[in-house]
Amino acid sequence: MGGLFGIVSQEECVADLFYGTDYHSHLGTRRGGMAVRNAGGFHRAIHNIENSYFRTKFEPDLAQFHGRMGIGVISDTDPQPLIVESHLGTFGIVTVGRINNLKALIEEAFAERRSFSGTSDGVTNPTELVAMLICGQESFAAGIRHVQERIQGSCSMLLLTEKGVWAARDRLGRTPLVIGRRAGATAVSSESSAFPNLDFAVDHFLGPGEAVLLDADGWEQRLPPGPKMQVCSFLWVYYGYPASEYEGINVEEVRYRCGALLAEDDQVAADCVAGIPDSGIGHALGYANRKGIPYRRPFVKYTPTWPRSFMPQNQAMRDLVARMKLIPVRRLIAGQRLLFCDDSIVRGTQLRENVQILFDCGACEVHMRLACPTLVFPCEFLNFSSSRSTLDLIGRKVIKSLEGAEDGAIHLYAEDGSERNLAMIEEIRRRLHLTSLKYQRLVDLVAAIGLDREKLCTHCWDGSSYF
Repeated sequence: MGGLFGIVSQEECVADLFYGTDYHSHLGTRRGGMAVRNAGGFHRAIHNIENSYFRTKFEPDLAQFHGRMGIGVISDTDPQPLIVESHLGTFGIVTVGRINNLKALIEEAFAERRSFSGTSDGVTNPTELVAMLICGQESFAAGIRHVQERIQGSCSMLLLTEKGVWAARDRLGRTPLVIGRRAGATAVSSESSAFPNLDFAVDHFLGPGEAVLLDADGWEQRLPPGPKMQVCSFLWVYYGYPASEYEGINVEEVRYRCGALLAEDDQVAADCVAGIPDSGIGHALGYANRKGIPYRRPFVKYTPTWPRSFMPQNQAMRDLVARMKLIPVRRLIAGQRLLFCDDSIVRGTQLRENVQILFDCGACEVHMRLACPTLVFPCEFLNFSSSRSTLDLIGRKVIKSLEGAEDGAIHLYAEDGSERNLAMIEEIRRRLHLTSLKYQRLVDLVAAIGLDREKLCTHCWDGSSYF
């Protein structure tokens, strides 16, 4: 997915930029980058963070950074920030999102005799394309609006300019941006959890398509928000950090409500409730509190040398890392009826191994409760599971096996409680060797978040979306 952080201050801002960007490390695992602007121009650094912490890679660079304004990014895609020279002036740019019509926009650019910098993998840098679209207009505001109108998918961005930092949320608000204020400084962040320890207070959540210009004294709206919003529901279920808020709604509180709703009308008898670390913990606490069942940790996570939950990029190595990080506590497993909560099941490979480990350790029963419906449609907007094909999703694998082929029946499997939906869930349960399996109903997930359904992107579960 990725995350953004920007700041304009009356004082030196490098430490705030460094820690503010680092607070987005849970959102991406490939690259990190920072850029500052000062009287001498721009200074930037970009590092691969697949096998190391952001802080470890960037600490040696800090002595070379000086300035009162800067932008940072954690990216799962292209190397950023870029520094661009144009008729609008020289500016830095970072982006988060996914451009589904990237190829068509590149072909249009070639037809206009434009060119792009080469990359080692031969793929055009999507942030460079965004910069090109901006520079084709008469102002930054017009350029940002042009990007929002032309891109299919999503693109939120920060621009580091002579007058301050521009912040623009994608047209349908799939990814969040929030402004923080403190005396003498203004910041913008993908995650509000980046603010408290830097002494910023939340001041404004950008609306869908809204663009603002930040300076040290505050911010000014340059483009108003649009009428439609499709913020990613998975932010609350999985991606978001527990201390963060989106649209004023806290992540951890939503996870408690998800777990409580899963517990309602659930008649299974269990000796304890547990969360798959880390994203399942909030859901499990909500479930345990609602049912009055003890919360325990039969799996503990070893984090000193395995910091990231979905690192590295290679799937086989990700599976190995996932196995190495979770250590079973045998004395809490043997002879127990265990109920686990987690955010979701994507492929199911690691979960099947974990279930087998639990039974090997003497568990009598292993029940699983998921905080969202079955994933049957790959994300088209935020690069979630973008490296996997559609049939890597366990839901789609099961649908294909039940139908004999993929066809128009997919949406029927996404209907909560339908005959096909229940058959799919039962087959997933069987393949994962679970005693029982229950998914959150979409209506309950929407209720747990607390926004109107038309303001939420639920594409992963029901295939619906605006473009």
